[in-house]
Amino acid sequence: MNAPRTFLSVIAGCSAALIAYAAAFVRGDLGGVMTYLRARGALRRLTESGADSAAVQAARDHLTAVGTQVGDPALAARLIPLAVLVGLIVGVLVWRVFAVQAAAPAVSAQERMVERFAHRNGGRFTLGDLSERSPLSTEQARTVTTRLVGTGRLIRDGDTYRLS
Repeated sequence: MNAPRTFLSVIAGCSAALIAYAAAFVRGDLGGVMTYLRARGALRRLTESGADSAAVQAARDHLTAVGTQVGDPALAARLIPLAVLVGLIVGVLVWRVFAVQAAAPAVSAQERMVERFAHRNGGRFTLGDLSERSPLSTEQARTVTTRLVGTGRLIRDGDTYRLS
């Protein structure tokens, strides 16, 4: 199992679940969240400025009122399974994206690999040499060399190929 792929999938899934839970907690009201953050900042500034206890208590009461107006913990608790499902779906999608990328390397990478192999071997090679001494399978080597011959970057001389 690929550790970075697993780690990234778990992190993405947990992040998506946490974001979905937070969105459910505030019922999608980003304006309400910003109002709460402004009220919290005002309370902090008021406390740091050394205001009297009545003004600080009034600011605390206002912050509590805004918090209860914006947040809905009961709704968020009921929607935890939905948040977990969203996280699971995102984690699986990230896992699959990496699986697709790992399963099919870029065609241009295979072409560059064949050209570099040819340069290392003096510009000439056989299909057997390529499949034995490179990470390409026999079928991949055959496909890439056919494509390179078709584009004119390789020339076939019997069983050998040479750079054009």
